[in-house]
Amino acid sequence: MAAAGWPLSSSVADLLPASLSLTLLLASLVHPLPPSAPFLLRLLALLIPSPRPSRAQVVVVVLGAAAFFFEHIRKIGCTHSLERTEVSAAFFEDPNSLNKVRCPSIYDPAEKYISLIIPAYNEEHRLPEALTETLNYLKQRSAVEKSFTYEVLIVDDGSTDHTSKVAFEFVRKHKIDNVRVLLLGRNHGKGEAVRKGMLHSRGELLLMLDADGATKVTDLEKLEAQVRALAKKAESSLAPSNSPSQRLSDAEIAVFGSRAHLEKQALTTRKWYRNFLMKGFHLVVLLTAGPGIRDTQCGFKMFTRAAARKLFTNIRLKRWCFDVELVYLCKHLRIPMAEVSVNWTEIPGSKVRMTSILHMVFELLLIKVGYGLSIWKIYS
Repeated sequence: MAAAGWPLSSSVADLLPASLSLTLLLASLVHPLPPSAPFLLRLLALLIPSPRPSRAQVVVVVLGAAAFFFEHIRKIGCTHSLERTEVSAAFFEDPNSLNKVRCPSIYDPAEKYISLIIPAYNEEHRLPEALTETLNYLKQRSAVEKSFTYEVLIVDDGSTDHTSKVAFEFVRKHKIDNVRVLLLGRNHGKGEAVRKGMLHSRGELLLMLDADGATKVTDLEKLEAQVRALAKKAESSLAPSNSPSQRLSDAEIAVFGSRAHLEKQALTTRKWYRNFLMKGFHLVVLLTAGPGIRDTQCGFKMFTRAAARKLFTNIRLKRWCFDVELVYLCKHLRIPMAEVSVNWTEIPGSKVRMTSILHMVFELLLIKVGYGLSIWKIYS
């Protein structure tokens, strides 16, 4: 029965605990709940009676959850349609002259040989070492190879620490033509930070890498060699022998760095529950994106400009599982993929939490339903 004085029928009052809890759970997967959420949930449980729900109540809750889920998928599709066609008015700021430099577009011709996109969220402590190592390698290689021109694009994903300050110090030292910082007003997620960086880069080749330096930047040569091998293979099979060579930026190729060869070592050093979750996640990824790429989550991936243009104007997910969506899109857009083993070191300070696993599963479900039911369109 409803509490005295509450204008609620008994069935509605009985339904509230389950529906509120489910709504809060779904909301937390879309947007993280505030720290006070656990307290509020316990308070609701005390204030509202929770007898065993009837079958009709369960049906109402399930239908409500389904409506919430499909509406969320629809909104993602609508937002993406607007983002894909809008002309960016974003600018980089030069900390030396304080002048604003217009952000380039992925639709513009390439101006550099390679762009390195580094998404960063609260990385003031790990970013300096990774950037120093990266820029030392790039400078040394460009001194030897005159055609090796580069840019490093750090995308600050709404950090609340001094990440942007650290990044701008490197801009001052290495000039804005080589190092740029793109500031996002709030935290969107790693996937969105990578997407923004890709869409505003200038390279023929575009490499995404993590801000912690877990993968050695020198391993980009392995991915670069694989890109060239696939480009040569595609050119020889499609173009007549007397036709002009295709520019590397015009080929559509994606190469993924992989830690799959380190799996046995990881299994012996990690906690049993982390191994269990990892195996379960890999199974769900296999069911979602299919076989082909063993390690979808390695943060070291290279794309040609043409491939990045197609992939990152189609991608919807903004957080953890955008990597899986990239694999899914590559298959449906028939973009050749390859997986290359890279060196990898686990760096303390990982931002993956137990709650992140729930969010990952939710995003995988979004991929399966969004594309499977053609709610999300793939533009070629």
